[in-house]
Order: sequence, then structure tokens, then C-alpha cells
Amino acid sequence: MKKNILLLLISFPFILQIRFDSPSQQDTSQTPDSIVTITIAAAGDLMCHSVQYQYAMVNPDSFDFNPVYREVKDYLSQPDFTFGNLETVMAGKSKGYSGYPFFNTPDDFIPALKNAGFDLLTTSNNHSLDQGEFGLRRTLEVLNKYNINYNGTFVSKEDRDSLRIFNIKGIKIAFLAYTYGTNGVPIPKGKTYLINLIDENQITADINSARKAGAELVLVHFHFGEEYKREPVASQKKVVNAAVLAGADIIIGGHPHVIQPAEFFASNNSKLDSVFAAYSLGNFISNQRWRYSDAGVILNLSISKNFNSDSIYISDVSFLPTWVFKGNTKNGREYIILPYKENIDYEFLTSQDKLNMMQAFEDTKEIMRKYSTRIRLFN
Repeated sequence: MKKNILLLLISFPFILQIRFDSPSQQDTSQTPDSIVTITIAAAGDLMCHSVQYQYAMVNPDSFDFNPVYREVKDYLSQPDFTFGNLETVMAGKSKGYSGYPFFNTPDDFIPALKNAGFDLLTTSNNHSLDQGEFGLRRTLEVLNKYNINYNGTFVSKEDRDSLRIFNIKGIKIAFLAYTYGTNGVPIPKGKTYLINLIDENQITADINSARKAGAELVLVHFHFGEEYKREPVASQKKVVNAAVLAGADIIIGGHPHVIQPAEFFASNNSKLDSVFAAYSLGNFISNQRWRYSDAGVILNLSISKNFNSDSIYISDVSFLPTWVFKGNTKNGREYIILPYKENIDYEFLTSQDKLNMMQAFEDTKEIMRKYSTRIRLFN
């Protein structure tokens, strides 16, 4: 499915418009009386431990990560806009590929994400400086090469101050991203623009700037919390509450490497009737093979706008549980993200695989709806 999205990079006093859809895409301009609904999909942490690129190796100089997403590609490409958290960097072969604790992933990781349907990757997380400033900058070069939008790390102050506002079928949504830290790696002196750290004053200022620039909704991604905690901790709640007060409309979280519940908040500062927050979407792809960390989710937010009354509301929230398979198929050694379906029967799954997968799906269904029954299972 082709996506019709207009990206507005706004850094006062100029506006740069970049269209990256097919020129033949049908015009989606709206009549004053029309109602339009868009779907935004969000996935969790996109990691690459060393065994993952070893499985993906085609030869010493190339890797194929496309099979990882073959079972979920339709769910990622069909929404109007899809994003996830890129929790690794691409510093190049010369730096030596590596996994935890200091990631350096082959460039081929990125075109597979593009092919799967990702439109934007948040890049501000605790691994953003794993390969220093060089790795941060080169990662953004690779994203630019494959025409994937980024947010959270930047190449200059001008880039940092440019607001990522996407016009999706007539609905303008700003995307902001921040992290709690960089694993103790210092940000180069005088270059704080390289990465967005969680700072309540800065977040408030950015939200206000996005509103002034015409954003109807503001979506904020936070990399925060404590790893492997299945409930949000006090620091997460504090940051989310501050963002809600500042006027954020949608809040998505990552970092704990497990799924945490989602909920709605009342707010007088949001354009929506209630603010939505998902504290952590867990791992979408990684080599963390234990219960809760091998489970992921594709979150779908349906947003409707009445062009006559200028009202916007979340018309539906659903989630699709996913589980990461690692093992042998007829194609050899593979990682494959498997989506929840009724009567799943993949011939390559062992009996233990099936048990682990079904356990993950049941865990996800329970956790995602723990705080709110307004969130439904995708069908």
C-alpha cells in the first residue's frame, strides 16, 4: 500500500516541504465537510545483537534482514504511517560490527526496515552514542540514504530545531523524541544538539513550538524507565504527566525491553478529548530470548478528523501481539517476527516454540489492556 505523506521540516523562519510518495498517488485533499481517518502504527525497540547479523550474513560484506519482517510486513506497510525505535547505530564495517554493550550494526539493517514499511525511526536512546559522535552522524546518513525519516538525534542545531511535522491526509502531526541518557557516554562539549535528552522545560518548549507551527497533534516518544519492569516506574509516570500538562496528545515509550500497559488521561491542554500513553512497546526484534522480552506488539492508533468542525479524536486503538522466532526453517537459520493469528501453524515451530509463542501472546493481551479496556486486540 502506497503512503501519501507530506513532511514539513519547520525551522523558523523557513518551511521546507518534502514529498516522498509516488507522484501518481491519488490526491487526498479533503472537502470542508469530510471526515478522514488515518492509522498510525508503532512498534517497539529494533535491536541487533551480534547473533542476529550472523544469522543475516549472506557473505562477509552483505547481510539480508528482510526475512525477519516477512510475516508482519503487511501490518507495517498498510497503516498510513509507521514508526519504531532504532536502538542501535551504523558506524560502518571499518569500526567492527558488534552487539551489546556497544552496538554497531551493518547498514543492511536499514533497507529491510524501509522495505517492511517503516516511515520514521526514533534515534534518541541510551545506545545513540555507542560509537561516539561519528556513529551517531553516520547512522543518520544511512537513514537519509534509504529515505527513512529520523527524530531524536541530529547533525546540527538547525536540524535539532527543525520540527518534524507530517501532513497525513490533511492531519498535521508533530513527532518529538527524547531519551533519559546515553549509558554514561558524554555528549561532546558544545554539541548538545546531537541528542534530545528528557528535559521537561525543553519538552514544553518543543510542544509549544510545534503548536505554533501548525501541528494539530503532538506525538512524543520517550526512551525511559527500568529494564524488564512490566509496570511503569515513578520516573516514567512523572515524565508522562509533565508531557500531558505541556500539551502532548500521544505518548509512546520504549527501553524496558518488555511490554508495559497503556492508558488514557484527561487533559485540558490536548486537542484530543483524552491523551493516550503506552509506557513501553517492548522489543520488536532482538535476541533477548526469555519470557516477556521475546514478545512485542504493533500498536495501531486510528485518528479521525472532522474538517467541518475541526475536531480530532482517537477513534480506535488496537494492538497486534508479536513473538520473535529464532531457529531453523527450510531457508536455514532465521529470525522471524510472528504475528498473533487464530490457529497459527508454522511448520518450522517446535512444540516448545509453540508454547513460548502462545505464552507471549497471552502475556501481551493481559498487559496491554491492564489499565484500559478501550484498547482492543487487532483483528
